[in-house]
Amino acid sequence: MAELKKKSSGTLHGSRIEDYSLIGDCETAALVSREGSIDWLCWPSFSSPACFAALLGTRDHGFWRISPKGKVKAIRRRYAEQTLIVETTFETREGEVCLIDFMPPRERHSHVVRIVRGVRGKVAMQMDLAIRFDYGRTVPWVVRTDGGLRAIAGSDMATLRADVPLHGEGMTTRSNFTVRKGEDVTFTLTSSSSLEKAPKVLSVKRALAGTQSFWRGWSRKNKYTGPYADAVERSLMTLKAMTYRPSGGIVAAATTSLPEKIGGPRNWDYRYCWLRDTAFTLLILMQAGYVEEAVEWRKWLLRAIAGAPGQVQTIYGICGERQLVEWEADWLPGYEGSKPVRIGNAAVDQFQLDVFGEVSAALSRTPQAEDEIRLSASSVQAGLIDHLCQVWPNPDEGIWETRGGPEHFTHSKVMAWVALDRAIKHHEQYDGKGDVKRWKKNRDMIHREVCRKGFDKKLNSFVQSYGSKQLDASCLRIGLVGFLPPDDPRFVGTVEAIEKRLMKGGFVERYDTKKTDDGLSGSEGAFLACSFWMVTSLWLIGRKDDARVMFDRLLALRNDVGLLSEEYDPIAKRMVGNFPQALSHIALLQAAFVMVGLWVPEPASGKKAASQVDPKRKRPSIKRERKSSKRSR
Repeated sequence: MAELKKKSSGTLHGSRIEDYSLIGDCETAALVSREGSIDWLCWPSFSSPACFAALLGTRDHGFWRISPKGKVKAIRRRYAEQTLIVETTFETREGEVCLIDFMPPRERHSHVVRIVRGVRGKVAMQMDLAIRFDYGRTVPWVVRTDGGLRAIAGSDMATLRADVPLHGEGMTTRSNFTVRKGEDVTFTLTSSSSLEKAPKVLSVKRALAGTQSFWRGWSRKNKYTGPYADAVERSLMTLKAMTYRPSGGIVAAATTSLPEKIGGPRNWDYRYCWLRDTAFTLLILMQAGYVEEAVEWRKWLLRAIAGAPGQVQTIYGICGERQLVEWEADWLPGYEGSKPVRIGNAAVDQFQLDVFGEVSAALSRTPQAEDEIRLSASSVQAGLIDHLCQVWPNPDEGIWETRGGPEHFTHSKVMAWVALDRAIKHHEQYDGKGDVKRWKKNRDMIHREVCRKGFDKKLNSFVQSYGSKQLDASCLRIGLVGFLPPDDPRFVGTVEAIEKRLMKGGFVERYDTKKTDDGLSGSEGAFLACSFWMVTSLWLIGRKDDARVMFDRLLALRNDVGLLSEEYDPIAKRMVGNFPQALSHIALLQAAFVMVGLWVPEPASGKKAASQVDPKRKRPSIKRERKSSKRSR
């Protein structure tokens, strides 16, 4: 470790967030830059320590780059059609090469395969590999093998096999080689335990064909046929790539600590499974026709939350782990100097009332599944709802996981109502044995309380928390979840208030960080999921032209391979936050589906749906809608 620090150049290495693409094997994922450098890879799973961590530091923290040695005139990049295979074409004065990067669907071991294919002329290339286990901290012992090398540190082992000679240079493995038109030069890096024998040689040709077949077969199940088919397909594929296949859990992002503001401290680890995000994801996947993923998620959920309802967490590990202790990797300087770099997430200990709503809604919609522990989803749901009846009056930390203390957040109460409403509907439909009478009483109490305490008449909007004067973009979900019909004047007023006060540069902020005590310093970018919620809300209240204009503007933010981060900085005009972000792609999909009629808000159960609109309030007129439409533009 001392030698590593001595030789460190100190130069930050990572590219702009939007300059990365994602490859993965449905158990982990890597980020590949436009320049051909893999700067982030956790092995063997999403939440394992990274062996390439240059994204959050320098070259000395691990990277793997393959690129032309000379000056590059142009770079073009794309995913091979209906796959997660990245093709990066480098054009030089001497010719053209295509770098093909992918991770085959895993069997026993995880592999990263890189093929350098000559397209035109003759191009001199250079490969640089620096493996650093434990988030860039540990320099492995490297030994040569037939056709490659082996890097070992403790129980970790990575084996490189290459078609060209390798040599060591400055604690980095390097290869200089030339590729001519029609030639392929291949590199395969494989993860395994140092306690095992070296993994068998992978057939690159068969691996490429198998990876193409896997992703194209999965993509063909997609039922969406609307005008945004390309964006929908890529978003669905990204969500699939962030699904941990052995358990069915879905991570919120592939990264940790990419900052919400460059240089700021709002840096979090998202390589875990949020009940909220996974529930959103499964509802979308069901809508798109992916029943198998919904079944597997149900199994993951039942395993994760098995036990006392009062011990349900907001976040779990990819296999349902409960201990996700937050600590700081102080040897990493952070993305563009944004510290601290956090591993784990302290939000695991927070009480977030809204997750009951998301989970209940998902359990009510996803198909039944037989599983080895034989837990009844209806029984689990009933236990959760009985517990919810006891705890919903309490304040919580809310959807945004603030660290300024519990509040009576309006969105949290709305989602508690959703939990009860969906459970009532589910148990009435399937003749469940829940205490439906008690549930209805609590559901109606919550609805009355939210409308009385969460709505500010002067602002003509629902507010962040009871008695607050602050707006919060989470209140856009009031019309999306069926708490009020979309044409209710109170929801229309909320949409217009957020549009006026929380939109900056054409994008929606979660809330005003200068006026809200969230227990954190610094500011953040515009939250992309909230901006897509605004698109959906505008569409639902009848401002369809405005919704289309905003949706097109948001789609233009995607990078060249269709990926989105958590947030966007409209001043610096760049992505910020963890990447790719599941919730951003989920909200994109929801907006795309609602705009072609594939999704509508689920109405409340029973007669309550018809009585939720205050008869004394007038419906918004066509004239008002047109006036609002002009303001949006």
